[in-house]
Amino acid sequence: MSATSIVLADDHQLVRRGLRALLEAEPDFSIIGEAANGLEAAESVQRLGPDILIVDLKMPNLSGLEVTRQVSQRWPRTRVVILSMYSDEGYVLEALRNGASAYVLKQSSTDDLIRAVRHAVVGRHYLSPPLSERAIDVYREKVKNAAPDPYDTLTHREREVLHLAAEGNSNAETAARLSISPRTAEVHRVNMRRKLGLRNQTELVVYAIRRGIIPADEPYPSRGL
Repeated sequence: MSATSIVLADDHQLVRRGLRALLEAEPDFSIIGEAANGLEAAESVQRLGPDILIVDLKMPNLSGLEVTRQVSQRWPRTRVVILSMYSDEGYVLEALRNGASAYVLKQSSTDDLIRAVRHAVVGRHYLSPPLSERAIDVYREKVKNAAPDPYDTLTHREREVLHLAAEGNSNAETAARLSISPRTAEVHRVNMRRKLGLRNQTELVVYAIRRGIIPADEPYPSRGL
């Protein structure tokens, strides 16, 4: 039986080193790549095709939630395990909605993370304590009764632009990160704002905070669009 291939995505190198040491102690786990931000995480999945992506919920450039969404839609063979310091039901439900197989709290035990990977690789969901299967049931019920979400109308490129714009990146900076022209970045930004009904940068940042794209307790530059 071949080893379970894993990509680690966290913006802190020390955290990635710790996770690597922990997971490589398991004889049937193999770490084949690392990523320091959300864009790198998605690119690594596309390039390496791992069985498992372990991604921090809060990542620069592209949040762990959006990375999960892209991976589940574009490379569904890769299962996603989210690491998070947030136990709020909203984050858990959004992670499951975006296609995460497991949601593990950072304060959980080593065994919880290993158990999450083993569940995910065989197609099962896992929520670390004190979370429970109840969250999955609540999620299914909420999705059944949910109104259409304008965020779902965005293309994956428009979502990338949203995340970068929420962090305060200009059109030129966004273009450089995504390897597109500034004009193309501007068009995506205009289309994204129109679809979400956002009139200015302040509304964009408020929307991003409410959706969990950027944390509410960190300062972000406020640049004009």
